[in-house]
Amino acid sequence: MRLTLHIFLASMACLPLSAVASPIEVPSGQPVTFFEVIWEEEGEMNIYRFRYIAPEIARDGGSIGFDTAERDIKHLCETSALPALIEQNRPVERIVISISDREVAFGKSDPDATQFFEVYSPDGAACIWEGF
Repeated sequence: MRLTLHIFLASMACLPLSAVASPIEVPSGQPVTFFEVIWEEEGEMNIYRFRYIAPEIARDGGSIGFDTAERDIKHLCETSALPALIEQNRPVERIVISISDREVAFGKSDPDATQFFEVYSPDGAACIWEGF
């Protein structure tokens, strides 16, 4: 089962919706904004896909490569996604953090878009990278 929750982060963090569109600070300093979160159940496993927009990762004209973005992705997991899930006492086994240089509908392809993603397991307040 898949459920898209466009205002999930705002309601979970008790923030006004306008705060969700505000830039999120990341180690690289690039502008990153929340796009959406998708909750999926796979058997007994709850997976949350937090999706963010990060225009600076664009192939054409962007200034942030994967090595730098990778630190930002973990930071987003540990300071944005995981705290929101903990705040709402949501059971979660996996957190997928994705950043894209533009909005792309989930499951759709856009050959012009640059997208990076990583999968993590929560461990207390930490996100542990899950290689796949």
